Amino acid sequence: MSVAELWPPISLTLMLAGINTLILLLVGTPIAWWLARSQSRARELVGAVVALPLVLPPTVLGFYLLLALGPYGPGGWIAGFWGGRTLAFSFPGLVIGSVFYSMPFMVQPLRNAFVAIGDEPLEAASCLGASNWQRFLRVALPLARPGYITGAVMTFAHTVGEFGVVLMIGGNIPGQTKVLSISIYDYVERLQWGTAHVLALGMVVFAFVVIAVTMTMDRRSTLPLP
Repeated sequence: MSVAELWPPISLTLMLAGINTLILLLVGTPIAWWLARSQSRARELVGAVVALPLVLPPTVLGFYLLLALGPYGPGGWIAGFWGGRTLAFSFPGLVIGSVFYSMPFMVQPLRNAFVAIGDEPLEAASCLGASNWQRFLRVALPLARPGYITGAVMTFAHTVGEFGVVLMIGGNIPGQTKVLSISIYDYVERLQWGTAHVLALGMVVFAFVVIAVTMTMDRRSTLPLP
């Protein structure tokens, strides 16, 4: 076992988690805002669709993503723009799959944070002449900061720990789709218990730190203002 052998899946996992978190910060914000503020009858239906990855088996979601990203799905059509046949078994495919699989871990904390703001601060800003964008940027976003921190931490951690979905749509291609969780599975299959133990123990420590940080943020967000 060497650092040169262990680093590629670690770096690929960190890159996937970072890109996925950034994308979901951008995509999850308008979705969470709409779910928190809209009075539409479709709100709860959309919320249920967003939350589906929490209850669906990863293999089920991975299977349908594999069909969608494959040569006969939308992914194959998109890949055709640069001469490819499929987005499956590629890093862009992993990113797309991770966005869908991790979406509730970003949207739900943001939705809760936006709901907790209430109407009063936004109405006060409106009375002072603030536009909709100003109310969102100058009032809602700062007040929702704990939700953003929690969502970003949970999304990053969930992406690091993904296994079923990334295995279904990415396979086990070194340097392209072989992320950390798949590497642990691979080492166990090859009976390399020592290497698997090192990586697994690192994941345990990482998970503990994530839980500690999240609990700290939740406690601080509930403290009364001085």
